[in-house]
Amino acid sequence: MLKENTHDLSLPMITPKQRKVDSENRSFKERWELDYFFIRNRDKPQCLICSQTLAVCKEYNVKRHYYSQHEKVYGQYTGELRIAMMNDLRSKHFDQTNAPPPSVPNEKAAVKASYVICEEIVKRKRAFSDGPFVKACAIKMARAFGNEDLAKHFESVSLSHQTVARRISVMDQYVNRKVHNVITNCAYFSVALDENTDITGISQLIIFIRTVDDNFETSEELLKLTSLQGTRKEDDIYNEVKCAVAEYGGFKKCTSIITDGAKSTVVKNLCLSTLLKRDGIECMMLHCIVHEEALIGTLLKMTDVMEIVIRITNLISDKKCALTRRRFKAYLEELEAAYGDLPLHKNVRWLSAGNYLSRFFSLRKEMYLFLMEIKCDPVLEESLIDGDFLSSLAFLTDITLHLNYLNKKLQEKDQQVSQLYNHISSFRNTLMLLKLNLLRNELTHLQSCNELFQEIEENGTTLDFSRFVPKIDILIDNFTQRFQEFNKMNSSFRLFNNPLNTNIANEEAKYQMELCEIQSDMFLASRVESGVPFFKLLPKDKYPNMRNLGLKMTSMFGSTYICEKAFSDLNYIKSKYRSSISNGTLQQILRLSTTNITVDIDELLSQLSH
Repeated sequence: MLKENTHDLSLPMITPKQRKVDSENRSFKERWELDYFFIRNRDKPQCLICSQTLAVCKEYNVKRHYYSQHEKVYGQYTGELRIAMMNDLRSKHFDQTNAPPPSVPNEKAAVKASYVICEEIVKRKRAFSDGPFVKACAIKMARAFGNEDLAKHFESVSLSHQTVARRISVMDQYVNRKVHNVITNCAYFSVALDENTDITGISQLIIFIRTVDDNFETSEELLKLTSLQGTRKEDDIYNEVKCAVAEYGGFKKCTSIITDGAKSTVVKNLCLSTLLKRDGIECMMLHCIVHEEALIGTLLKMTDVMEIVIRITNLISDKKCALTRRRFKAYLEELEAAYGDLPLHKNVRWLSAGNYLSRFFSLRKEMYLFLMEIKCDPVLEESLIDGDFLSSLAFLTDITLHLNYLNKKLQEKDQQVSQLYNHISSFRNTLMLLKLNLLRNELTHLQSCNELFQEIEENGTTLDFSRFVPKIDILIDNFTQRFQEFNKMNSSFRLFNNPLNTNIANEEAKYQMELCEIQSDMFLASRVESGVPFFKLLPKDKYPNMRNLGLKMTSMFGSTYICEKAFSDLNYIKSKYRSSISNGTLQQILRLSTTNITVDIDELLSQLSH
C-alpha cells in the first residue's frame, strides 16, 4: 500500500537564490591592462597573452589567471619595459583578430581624463591620495545634475593613488625629454643653484637651467633635485652639478653659474670656480641675493638694537599675557595711533624686518607710555627715550628698508642679468648718496632719521647722525667685494644695454667693425628697442659677434628667484604631513609644478599606444 503524501501542496517551492553578476557593479579596471595584461572584450576580461576570456569581470579571477598561467614569464617586465610589452601584445592581438580595440573612444577618453586630473593634482602640489576624492566628487556632481551616463563615465576614470603616481611619472618623463631637446638645441644656457635644508633635516640641492635659442626664446626649467646625504662639501656640490649638466651635453654652452649671496655660498663659489677651472670649464660664477643677516647682523654690529626691539615686542605681544596685548591695543585706539597693533613676532627675520621696524619706530612714544603704565621693565622703558638707542633704531629702520627694496628688485621674475647689475649699481650709488647725507645731516632720504632729528631739534637739542658713516662705508666695501664678478662684466652689460651710443674705440676688437655698421645703419639707429628686442633685429650673417653677445647675455639668470620659490614649494610639498615622500617623487612634483612646458596629453597617449 502506497503511503499518503503528507506534504502541504499549498506552500510555495523554495528555490536557491541566484547571484546576479550585473547587479554587483563590476566593471573592467583600466590598470588591469598593465598589471595583468588583460583587455576588455564585450564587457568581459580577455587575456592578451593566451586570448582566454573570463566569464566574470572580477579582479580576483583576472589576478588568479595571470599569476597561475603567466607570471613566471612576464613578471620580469617592469616599468617602461612592461608598458612596451603591453603595447606589443595589444598590437599582436588586434592584428590577429583583425578588429579595432573595443570601446576605444570611451577608454581613451577615460585615460585622457585621468591624465588631465593628475596634471591638475601635481600642478597644485596636492597629495596623490586626492585622486579618489576628486573622482568621488565628480561622480556625485554628475548625479546631482541627473546625468547617470556621465556619472558612469566618471566611474571609469582611474584615479587611485597608484595610478596618479604612474601618470605623474609618465608626464615627468615627457617633460624631461622636452627639456633635453631644448638644451640640445639651445645656443647657450646658464645654471642657477641653491642649497637648503628640508623639514627632515636633509640638505637639498636645487639646480635650474635657463636656455636661449637662436631666436632669443628663453626657457627656465628644473634640471635636478638631489639630496646631499651627510655632507655639504664643495666637491660633492660640484660633482652633483657636473653630473646634472653632463646628462644634457656638458658645460660647453654654459655662460654662467649663479647662486645666492649667503656667506657660506660665497666661500663655496670660490671653491666651485676653482674646480671648474681645474676641469677646463670657463664660465662666470655669480651670486646675487643680499642676505641682511650678513649685512646688518654681522657687518653693521647692530643686533643689540634688534634684540631690544624684539624684547619689547614679545613683552606686549606674548600670548601668555593676552590681557597686556588687549590693553595695549585699546590704549592705541584711545590715542588714535597710526597703527592699531604691533605685529606678532617672536623672531624677526632680517629679510622682512624693514616694515616691522618702521611700524615699531612709529609706535615708540605709545610703547614708552604703555611700559610706564604697566611698570614691567625699567631698562626697556628707558631705552625708548634714550637718544643713542632711538638714533640707532632710526638708522637701522631706514637702511633695512633700503635693503628690503633692493632685495625685492633682485628677486623679481624674468629679469636679464644686465638688469640685476643695474639694481646693484643703483644701490651702490644710493649708499654713496646716503653717506654724503649723513655727513651733512641732510636726512631727506632717511625718513625715520629725519623724523627723529626734527623731533629732537624742537626740544632744543640735536643728534649727530654722522656717527653712522662708518657703517655705510662697511656696506659700500662689502658690495664692491661681493659683486666684483659683475664689475668684470661691466663693459659687456653696457654694450648690451646701449650698442648705438657706446664708444666703439673702447670695445673689444671683435665688436668694433660690426658696431661701426650698426651705428651708421639708419634703420637700426631709428629703433627705440633696447636689450633683447634690439638684438633680435640684427641679422645673424651680418652681425654674428654682436648677436652672439646678445645670446650670451640673454642666457644668464638674472637672480636665484626661481630657486627661492622652488624651495618654498618644496617645503609645502614635503611638509610634516608628507615627510616620508621620496626624493624621486619630490623631483617629479617640483618639475611638473614649475615647468613652462605644456604637457600635450594627446601626444602622450599616442606615444603610449605605439
